[in-house]
Amino acid sequence: MSNQKNTLFTIGQFADLHQINKKTLMWYDEVDIFKPAVIKENGYRCYTYDQSTTLETILMLRKLDVSIPEIREFINARSAAALRDLFAEKIAELDQTIAHMKAMRKTLTDRQETMSRLVDLDLSEISIIEKKASCLAVVHMEKGTPLEAEIKRVIEEAKKYSFQRLHDAQYGSMIEVEKLYQGNFDDYFAFFINLPDPGTGKGLHVQPKGRYLKAFCKGSWEKLPVRYQEILQYAKDHGLTLRGYAYERGINEIVIDTIDDYITQIEIPIME
Repeated sequence: MSNQKNTLFTIGQFADLHQINKKTLMWYDEVDIFKPAVIKENGYRCYTYDQSTTLETILMLRKLDVSIPEIREFINARSAAALRDLFAEKIAELDQTIAHMKAMRKTLTDRQETMSRLVDLDLSEISIIEKKASCLAVVHMEKGTPLEAEIKRVIEEAKKYSFQRLHDAQYGSMIEVEKLYQGNFDDYFAFFINLPDPGTGKGLHVQPKGRYLKAFCKGSWEKLPVRYQEILQYAKDHGLTLRGYAYERGINEIVIDTIDDYITQIEIPIME
């Protein structure tokens, strides 16, 4: 074994030994993280068996997306503590990525289900559904604030919960049921962002579990007051009292070209 450790491998042999391209070894030499043990007079690079552990460590770190500067820093001052700290940093980054991907998967799943329902959706129907409790981050609306400013505030709020873009989240608006009963159909309370994994964040709005009236409105927002009147009449006819907030959410904005085809989903809790 000692003789094998002293054996010099050509760059091609050493690359084959570690199942990589020899250009990778040449690049590692250029960026100063892994150099050959010997460079012969003819310029040929040669490596020893003892270098295998270092190379495998570098390959592992590259697979973990550790940057070249980070690897260089570690290689120049290798220690158990340095590798522990490097792993801890990468684990934290992976946890953040995993959380983001889980949120994205939940968004995609929800939208896939929504698109499936859209195919046979009866827009005239008003139904009673059961909902689980959920947490919402809310941005209170202020009268007189331009829409662009309100949207910017919603985007900033979304970023607090690891949403990189607004379309990563499910969002909508809220209006107090009391305002609906008073006929104030455009006196909105807040924008909301649905949080798939809210954790223990403070200041979140809890959308309560229980029975809800569910309805849809097709077209521009100007048509919502008429639809709310129909919902209130339906509740009265069926002896239902509504409570809390009406939650509005667009469900087809990514598949339409005109506001006339826009569909708003409305869900309002029923007093038990």
